[in-house]
Order: sequence, then structure tokens, then C-alpha cells
Amino acid sequence: MTENFAGNLALLCSYHPSIAEVCRKLSINRQQFNRYLSGQTRPSRSNMRKICDFFGVTEGEILQDREIFEEMVALRPRTAPNTEGSRALLHLEKLYEASQNLDKYVGYYFRYFYSFGNAGMIIRSLAVIWREDGRYYWKNIEILRDPETGRATGLNKYEGTIFYLADRIYVMEYEILERISITQMTLYPSHRVRLDRLVGVQTGGPTRRGRKPGASRVVLEYLGRSIHVRQALSRLGLYSPASGGIRADIMALIENKISPGSHVLDVDEP
Repeated sequence: MTENFAGNLALLCSYHPSIAEVCRKLSINRQQFNRYLSGQTRPSRSNMRKICDFFGVTEGEILQDREIFEEMVALRPRTAPNTEGSRALLHLEKLYEASQNLDKYVGYYFRYFYSFGNAGMIIRSLAVIWREDGRYYWKNIEILRDPETGRATGLNKYEGTIFYLADRIYVMEYEILERISITQMTLYPSHRVRLDRLVGVQTGGPTRRGRKPGASRVVLEYLGRSIHVRQALSRLGLYSPASGGIRADIMALIENKISPGSHVLDVDEP
């Protein structure tokens, strides 16, 4: 049985770019996996289940004689090596197909919200929306800096994609340096002739201090399609509400209070 398993496992691995990749996706040590392939040992019950689930076979099947198992595998449709990526892209393509035109929103923004990881402090970050090959993309940079002392305690960079669906704008971003944080933002579109700001709600969590998820109101202040980027970056940081560094109208829009009679954090339509 161990000999059958080793040969059948090797056959399944041959449909993947490398054994190293299989080990990485299974989270099984390469040396341990090599012992399975050589027939020196059988996997534990939990690892056997993990291997079978990954390759889409049952334990009874993977222990069959090599000839029988090879026929079983050959009769099944084989997926392309990039199946996982293709499936993920398919979901994005469906959203892109349904998304409306976002040309009006291309440009730079200051982004304001109460920090998830620095209690009571407001973050001003710099974001940009641009179009490329008919798709719209998003980039955001946070410098966690005290505006009075100029001392920076952290830097976060985010990239993502943006959609305009059912009269709402959706931004999905991830932190690109450590890849440990995803934020989703829902905004009202602007129906004014002149774009000045967008308001909405975002969900996420602190990147370094704790793991508690949260939601907050957020404001994007439109700066224009062409700006002095270095000058804008110099204004980023953590602001105390009492510092006077954030305009009163912006502060009113990002205050995280649930209205009487409401049970969720939401935003009135502007």
C-alpha cells in the first residue's frame, strides 16, 4: 500500500510546476514530503486528508494500484496550471464588466478616517485613482507621522482596484509591503458638476497593533489630476482632533457615531 501511495503521489505531483510548490501550498515540510514520495513513511491521518483534498482524490483512490489509479486520473479533466489565478481573475472580470465609467474620479485625493491602530487619532493619507487598459486602479500611502514633531512611526502602502456598481463606488485594497491587511471601502458617487469630496464607510483593521476588525466613516478630498506630490506627502500623518490640522467639515463627516434609531454605522447621502 505504501508503495502504491508513493507512486500515485509522484504522479499527482507531476501535474504541478514543482514539488516545492506543492509542499508550499500544502504547508508540509519538504523533507517530510520526500519521505512520502520515496515510500519510507505514510502520512498521518490529518496530512493524508490534506493531500487528498488538495489533489481532489479520495484515500481509497490514492492507495490503488498504479495502473488503475493512472487511468482514473487520466479520465478526469485536468485543470490548467494557472487555474487558481484564472478563477480569481474571472471574478474580477465579472465586476469590471458590470462597472460603470469612473473617468470623472481619476486623480489624487487626501483620505481621512479615524485610525484603527492609534486610538482617537485621524489619519490623512494620499490616494490616487488612474485608468489603464480600460480598468481603474487605486493606490494609497499612509505615513504615520506626528505633524508637530515630524517624527514618523510607520509607513503603509496600499494598492487595489475600484468599481462603480449600482450608484456606489467600491474600493478594494491590500497592504503591499507585508500583505497582511485588506480594506474595503464603499463610497457615494458625486453627482455635482465639480468633484470636491466622496464620503463613505470602510472596513479593515490595524496593521500592527492588534487584530480587531473595525469599521469607520471615511472622506476622500479631491485634489486634482495633477498635483505637487512631494508637497502633498509632507502633509500626511496622524492628527489629533484638537490640533486644528483637519478642517471642521471633514471632522464632522468622519465622526463614528451611530444615529439614534440606527443599528449600523452608515453615512447620510450627501
